[in-house]
Amino acid sequence: MKHLGKIVIDSDIPFIQGMLEPYFEVAYKKGNQICREDLKGASALVVRTRTKCNRQLLENTSVELVATATIGTDHIDEEYCKSAGINVASAPGCNSNGVVEYLFSAIDALEKKKGCILHGKTLGIIGAGHVGSKAIAKGKELGYGVLANDPYIDGEDLTDIGNLLDNSDIVSLHIPLWERNRDYANGKFFQRMKPGAVFINASRGEVLDENALLSCADKLGGIVIDVWKNEPLVNLQLLKTADIATPHIAGYSKEGKRNATSMILKSIASHFGIDGLLQEAEEFDSHTVKKEYSPGSYDIIADDRAFRAAPEKFELLRNTYNYR
Repeated sequence: MKHLGKIVIDSDIPFIQGMLEPYFEVAYKKGNQICREDLKGASALVVRTRTKCNRQLLENTSVELVATATIGTDHIDEEYCKSAGINVASAPGCNSNGVVEYLFSAIDALEKKKGCILHGKTLGIIGAGHVGSKAIAKGKELGYGVLANDPYIDGEDLTDIGNLLDNSDIVSLHIPLWERNRDYANGKFFQRMKPGAVFINASRGEVLDENALLSCADKLGGIVIDVWKNEPLVNLQLLKTADIATPHIAGYSKEGKRNATSMILKSIASHFGIDGLLQEAEEFDSHTVKKEYSPGSYDIIADDRAFRAAPEKFELLRNTYNYR
């Protein structure tokens, strides 16, 4: 088959090698090293969060599609892409089960580490999107009292943020990174939290004011951090203070990564009108093993130890992670 053009792909995206070669000239490169020169003659760019897709990278290139193997698109300047006629595709909800597994594994691990009882207490979920809605459902299924809030959704099953912070024994953030919610969890947020409550962030590092959390750490009963404000650099004081810390791997399950790759392939197939690729993506998707949380299914403490031993290897730990 004649190639449809060139496509540039982040080399750390799993399960994708070999899938697009029948249709495109494919170039693989580390996401944080992709530059405009690499995009010469390229029709599409496939990335993760480590590639900043903005005017500086994309202007005067032939790229017509940017596809990201992530839920969020905060690393993509969507306004610029729209103005330049570049389509943007993402993978919403791809790793939602993995993040939910991480959340409840973290709660289980905290119980053992601190000798406290958290199961059955009140779980506050902030953000009711792809991940948050599943966390809400799983929390109820496991016997937790659940309070839910979404800063951008009104719903009869949702409560106001003040009530959630006042009454939750565990507060878990599941909101996207938008400019208006940078430092969403700030000093007022932590001062409002119930004394002795647990705080968990596995959404985006920039939605947390790390210094505010550190200043209020003594009043909290536990801190779990998976995402960091200046990745791959890590706030070492927060790393030391957190009870559980991991290098942005909450959604790193085989299911989540296969889902993301499948969604990317479908987006590329749709954009370029490749029926054969669409069929292959559907077949690929059918072999994805759907996985949900079960007690003891994930040893989060092993990942915590590996990260603490070498926080400077943040990117290496992520990119060589053995997907659970």
